[in-house]
Amino acid sequence: MKAKIVLLPGDGIGPEIVTQATRVLETVAKKHGHEFAFESYQIGGIAIDTCGDPLPQETIDACRASDAILLGAVGGPKWDDPSAKTRPEAGLLKIRKELGLFANLRPIRLFDQLVDASPLRREIIEGTDILFFRELTGGIYFGESGRTGSGTTEAAFQSMVYSVGEVERIVRLAAKAAQGRDNRLTSVDKANVLEPSRLWRQVAARVMADEFPDVQYDVVLVDAMAMHLINRPRDFDVVVTGNMFGDILTDEASMLPGSLGMLPSASLGESGPGLYEPIHGSAPDIAGKDIANPLATILAAAMLLRHSLDLDAEAESVESAVASVLEDGLRTSDIARGAASIGTEAMGSAVVARLSN
Repeated sequence: MKAKIVLLPGDGIGPEIVTQATRVLETVAKKHGHEFAFESYQIGGIAIDTCGDPLPQETIDACRASDAILLGAVGGPKWDDPSAKTRPEAGLLKIRKELGLFANLRPIRLFDQLVDASPLRREIIEGTDILFFRELTGGIYFGESGRTGSGTTEAAFQSMVYSVGEVERIVRLAAKAAQGRDNRLTSVDKANVLEPSRLWRQVAARVMADEFPDVQYDVVLVDAMAMHLINRPRDFDVVVTGNMFGDILTDEASMLPGSLGMLPSASLGESGPGLYEPIHGSAPDIAGKDIANPLATILAAAMLLRHSLDLDAEAESVESAVASVLEDGLRTSDIARGAASIGTEAMGSAVVARLSN
C-alpha cells in the first residue's frame, strides 16, 4: 500500500510523541512492504507564532489531500490570554469542521499490565473496555457565542445546538460499532434540563428502535454517568454522547487505566482522511525533557492503520507491541507508580524493537 500521511506535531510535547509514532509507522511499512510518505505542517500555537493563524490554509489543503492525519497536541500557557485574537484550540476546532470529522472514537481499554497503575481498586476496573463515540462538530463548542453589556453588566453566552441529522449519524455509527462488540449501547445526555438533550434523546430512541432493535440500548444522565465510570465501568460497552459531555467524560475515564498518556482517539467523517491523536494535551511543563509517554500516540497510529488504511493486521501488531513492552515492565514516569521509568525515545525504541522481531 502507498499512503500519504500528514503529521501535525503542534505544541509542547507534540513533536516528541509524534516522532515516536512516526518511527512505529515507518517500521510497520518496512516490515509489511508498504510505502508511507510523511509531510509535516503546522497547527496550534506554533502556527500562530509563525503566521498568525492556528490553522493555515496550506495545512488544510495538505490534510484534505492526505490519506490520514496524525496530530500531537496544541496549546499552552504562552497562548492562554483570554483577550487574545485567536487561540491554538481554534485550529483544532476548525480542522474538525473543515474536514467534516463529526465522530470522535475514544477507546478506554485497560491493559492488564497496568491494572495496578490505576487509582481505582483492581476489582472495580479490571476488564474495563469502553468505546466512546463523541459527536465532534456540533453542540456548545460550535454554537453562537458572544458578549453583551459592559462593566458589571457584561455577560457572555454560548449556544448549544444539535440538529436531527447530527444526532442520527453519530448514533448510527455508535450502534454499528456496538453490533461488532458486545451489542450494548448507552446514550448519555442531560434531558432533564437541556432542550438539545431532549431532542438528542428522542432522535436516538427512534434510530435505535427503527434501525437497531437487536442492540441493547439504555440512556444515562451525564452526571450519573460521571459516577458510574468510577464505581462500575465494566457495565458499559459502547457509549455515545454530545461534544462537551464526551470531552469531559473521556478525560475522566482516562484515569481508569491510570494516565492520559495511554489513550488514543480517532476523528472520522463520512469520507476523506481521518485524524488521529492522543487525548491528552500539550503538557508544556515536560516538553523537551524526554519523559512524555508516547504510547497514546503510538496507539493512535494503530487506529490510523485500522480505520484509514484498512490494515487491521498491522494495527493489531502495533497494539501487541505496546502490550509486550508493558508486559516486560517498561514504564514512562506517568505510569511507573514509583518504580523505575524510561524516557519518551526509549519507549518508542522498545515498541519499534518488538515490531521488528
